[in-house]
Amino acid sequence: QVQLQESGGGSVQAGGSLRLPCVASKYEYDNYCMGWFRQVPGTDREGVATIDTNGDIKYVDFVMGRFTVSPGNAKNTLFLQMDSLKPEDTAMYYCAADPCSLLNPRRPGLLPGRYEYWGKGTQVTVSS
Repeated sequence: QVQLQESGGGSVQAGGSLRLPCVASKYEYDNYCMGWFRQVPGTDREGVATIDTNGDIKYVDFVMGRFTVSPGNAKNTLFLQMDSLKPEDTAMYYCAADPCSLLNPRRPGLLPGRYEYWGKGTQVTVSS
């Protein structure tokens, strides 16, 4: 069982920045596809940014150029740097991991349903 712990959420004004770390137990990120997702109550969870074990990084269009996903120096940490935040970025942000094999051509990408392990989330609130 892989456990994921997000932190770093909070309340900021529009235009501000936050950095969300995700710390994982029992594994190294280069053996798992990992990603950040977000959800607003009453809506579906959506992909924000993901890193594949093959090195491929994906961002959803509405965060392109504002958010950056990167691994930490410790191999069990993944960061989401969020700059130029907008009120519409307000959501619960979740970290997810999947033991995706390089032999499987079906990559999880930005699709939440393809990830096996999830953290409990951290709330981000952006005021105008």
